Amino acid sequence: MKRVCVFCGSNDGNVPGHTDLAIELGQLLAQRDIELVYGGGEVGLMGTIAATTMAAGGKVIGVIPQGLFSTEIPNEAITELHKVPDMHARKSLMYALSDGFIALPGGLGTLEEVFEAATWTQIKLHDRPKRVVLLDRDGFWDQMTNFLDSVVDAGFIRSGNRDIIHHANTPSDALQLLTEVNKVEGITSLN
Repeated sequence: MKRVCVFCGSNDGNVPGHTDLAIELGQLLAQRDIELVYGGGEVGLMGTIAATTMAAGGKVIGVIPQGLFSTEIPNEAITELHKVPDMHARKSLMYALSDGFIALPGGLGTLEEVFEAATWTQIKLHDRPKRVVLLDRDGFWDQMTNFLDSVVDAGFIRSGNRDIIHHANTPSDALQLLTEVNKVEGITSLN
């Protein structure tokens, strides 16, 4: 695995442990020589993981839409920064650059990225199977994982497609889940 895209908040949130988790993940990516792909900002959890990865000797690729410069300050101190015209171009490039996805806690933007990445995998818009791992250690994603299970029970997500989104409590476990999917042949399609 060469690159991992991390979705996360452009603010720090109210739980100090989320920042600690971003720091741990950034350090681990650098130690394992896995490049970080992220939203390109220098604030919030985004800024924390980018700064940590860089400080640990890792490579960081940011992708930021020019229209967000007033709220998300572009991080010019990273390995590579792509300035794109809009959110769709941002997500498309982030997805194309990445071998898998990890979601740290975040808000509506993070939720959108998680579900779009999973949907694109389900309908095979990616060139290879990709997995999304929800990463927390305080239960932040518990209600989300329970909800996804209930959607399977209700018959709206096939169990094979439910396997696109996983949950982990440590950065090491999250990377292991991403590594495993690269060995799996295909993800069930909509049809």
